[in-house]
Amino acid sequence: MTVAPAPLDLSRPGRYHVVGVGGPGMSAIALVLAGMGHQVSGSDVHESPVLDRLRAAGVKVHVGHDPALGRAVDAVTASTAIPRDNVELVAAARAGVAVLTRAGMLASICACAQSLGIAGTHGKTTTTSMLTVILDEAGLDPSFVVGGDVLELGTGARWTGGEWMVVEADESDRTHLELPLAGTVLTNVETDHLDHYGTFDEIVAGFDRYLAGVDGPKVVCVDDPVAAELADRHGAITYGIDGRARYRAVDAVSEQGSLRFSVRRDGEPLGDLTVPLRGLHNVRNATAAVALADVMGVPFEASARALGRFGGVRRRFDVRSRRHGITLVDDYAHLPTEIAAVLEAAATSGDQWQRIVSVFQPNRFNRMAILSPEYRDAFVHADVAVITDIYASGTTPIEGVTGKLVVDAVCDAHPEQRVVWLRERSDLVSFLARELRAGDVCISMGCGDVESLPDEVVARWTAGERTR
Repeated sequence: MTVAPAPLDLSRPGRYHVVGVGGPGMSAIALVLAGMGHQVSGSDVHESPVLDRLRAAGVKVHVGHDPALGRAVDAVTASTAIPRDNVELVAAARAGVAVLTRAGMLASICACAQSLGIAGTHGKTTTTSMLTVILDEAGLDPSFVVGGDVLELGTGARWTGGEWMVVEADESDRTHLELPLAGTVLTNVETDHLDHYGTFDEIVAGFDRYLAGVDGPKVVCVDDPVAAELADRHGAITYGIDGRARYRAVDAVSEQGSLRFSVRRDGEPLGDLTVPLRGLHNVRNATAAVALADVMGVPFEASARALGRFGGVRRRFDVRSRRHGITLVDDYAHLPTEIAAVLEAAATSGDQWQRIVSVFQPNRFNRMAILSPEYRDAFVHADVAVITDIYASGTTPIEGVTGKLVVDAVCDAHPEQRVVWLRERSDLVSFLARELRAGDVCISMGCGDVESLPDEVVARWTAGERTR
């Protein structure tokens, strides 16, 4: 497959409008376009801290939608989450202004550099961030678009004008198939986004087409069985823990929240790494970034320095508070494999926590209608698993589909496990205020409004201290 030419020539100054600019994907687009020197405007329905950051970057932000915003520009872009009958999109189309999906605009941006994509069901954001800081350490000054804020860099997107760009190649709406890429990492292939693909076979076929369209090195995880099959099919460079991997991580040890391990290339020692993250999944993520960097000619020493101080990514085992002997962690994990990896990371991290209390907010009715049985083993490393109801994320409720399906799946598989069903999101803080004790780590997980739970717990603690 050959990726179609980018729909826009961004080498000349232009005027571009971003609908839904407050979202993580679209705000990244706006930041990069502004960094390129274009006149950028954007609109969203609510004020947010993201909008303030965009204003500081020179983006003209409007709260609310106005048809006039879509007319006086060279092109308008919006994510697939924006209804096609949005007044700004309709006005732009009627005025003859080009209307692009986020994928189309991101493809246009990628065409302005030698772009490297990180794809896969899990691990994209962290691996993209790791590769970015490695290339930065090597003096390559990469531009980047990441699905979360890289804590070390203070942002999730930047345009530098350098030769290289690192981009998270999102498969959720087939964006990954539109990007013109000079190299890639494929982390794994699992079930997700069935509302878009229909079947798992279609998901696999999408990644197959993706790899076929990359003109350059393909670095694929051999530990994942489906990814390993695709690696064989495309003659990819492999990485992982498995002995078949060309770039293999060995002798991994977790201690005090860090990982120490060695990387071998073709069986020969490449070097040792210490990464201040938790979990075997991050051993794989780091090895992926090192492998692609090595293929590009980046010295291993630069990779080791960059990863040795890697600060992580917002909402990826993000320690939000340590207070009263209790550690509060926020994580984006929302699929079964992700949750299991996060909880295993906590259990094996060497932090000496006495109990792991997990809080999970399921996401999307259509996802949970299909995947809820797959969560049966996701919480085995939690001493207490708290589950609340589904965060809709714009999906339509389905009769009989609630977070209780996850509770039932876990209880049926592990009747001895302590599982707490709190249907109302508003009950979480009160429960945790009673439950948590010194020595606990509380990990709240999901991609809905559970993100703010650590702050809510801290606020409850603070209010209690004020009344004493």
